[in-house]
Amino acid sequence: MANITVFYDGSCPRCVKDRERYENLDPAYEGVEWFDITGQDDYLKSLGIDPYRALTELHVLNENGQVLQELDAYILLLGRIPRYRWIGWLLGLPVLKQFLSALYRWSVKRRLRRAGRL
Repeated sequence: MANITVFYDGSCPRCVKDRERYENLDPAYEGVEWFDITGQDDYLKSLGIDPYRALTELHVLNENGQVLQELDAYILLLGRIPRYRWIGWLLGLPVLKQFLSALYRWSVKRRLRRAGRL
């Protein structure tokens, strides 16, 4: 299975814990590289990723070099974990995806505001 790259906020304690949780979800979890976006604005821009959006939305670079964001990124990431593929499928259902997308954006911005980072 080809690698994907998950861009995460390494200066966010919750994001680091989330990464650790993903890494421990399933022993078959493989093909995922993690990239800390902290201080990497120029690199993100070279990939066509807005640094502000990278801070507020999950971004994943797939095996074809395409950047996916927000719930599409989660769906791809969960698809790499055999026991959790069904959650990725569920997240992709149109009505649920719209609702969860709005909830996700709200919670991330709330967290960043509380931390004084937004």
